[in-house]
Amino acid sequence: MALSGTDEVVVRRPLDSAAALAYLVLHAVPGVERVRLDDEPGAGTVERLVRAQDGPARLTVHLRPDELRLVASRPGPDLVAVAERWFGVGDDLADVVARLTADPDDPLASLVSARPHLRVPGHVDAFEAAAQTVLGQQVSLAAARTFTGRLAAALGEPHGDLTLFPDAARVAAADPDELRAALRVTHARSRTLVALARACVGGLDLRAGADPVATRAGLLAVPGIGPWTADYLALRALGDRDAFPAGDLVLRRALGVPDTRTAHTRARAWSPWRAYAAQHLWTSVAYARVTPAATTSPARRRRPATDRRSPRA
Repeated sequence: MALSGTDEVVVRRPLDSAAALAYLVLHAVPGVERVRLDDEPGAGTVERLVRAQDGPARLTVHLRPDELRLVASRPGPDLVAVAERWFGVGDDLADVVARLTADPDDPLASLVSARPHLRVPGHVDAFEAAAQTVLGQQVSLAAARTFTGRLAAALGEPHGDLTLFPDAARVAAADPDELRAALRVTHARSRTLVALARACVGGLDLRAGADPVATRAGLLAVPGIGPWTADYLALRALGDRDAFPAGDLVLRRALGVPDTRTAHTRARAWSPWRAYAAQHLWTSVAYARVTPAATTSPARRRRPATDRRSPRA
């Protein structure tokens, strides 16, 4: 039962919670998100602030295999929608698994069979996802987290022990040179970040469900943003389940292909679930090497009761 003044919902759907927690650990922005792994395999908690009608709400998500319990400090957020957008639990995994295991000779089929409950994570804040992606271009994931944390510290809104990430309007109003000094990034990166924010203020729609063709064109019009960033944000922010960042170095290595064109060709067989193919490939290469949380979630096959550099997976 939720405490007075809070809101709570439990979502029970097939979920590889260990892989989800590994993703959160690798991507959590210092000061913005806090992730804790529990002793129970596949169990943990993530906390952050989200925007609600009457101001910021503290959102706590408790993860266990095939279960999410979301608790908001105040009513307002649509918690089921948050669960579906952030953890991808709105997809029908039966369709995904059937498509990606249709060819038993495809090496991807064995990855999907081993992790049939793997989901494609999204984000609760599309602009935050975009900012972190831009700041992560051509650097390690750890550096991307550091730069994004500095952005939150410089322009975000502190509320107790967590900071609400700045919205596009706040970043759009920043001076690129001052931002460069605060974040300790290159001039080109700070200019791209501010240009992206101004594009969002001007109508570029990065929200889940936005037209991927129009959004891709808008992103590519921003100086400093190329195809990899546009494809990655289609997957992570827009929730386009057919997005596939073929230029990603980790994906190409996992596929054993030499270039982007060959990766695109290989991925055609996985449409319309190419984002899931990407997530399985990223997970097999990156997470198992980085954290034990990625390797401790067994494949659970029971029927659900309800319904260029990157381990950026």
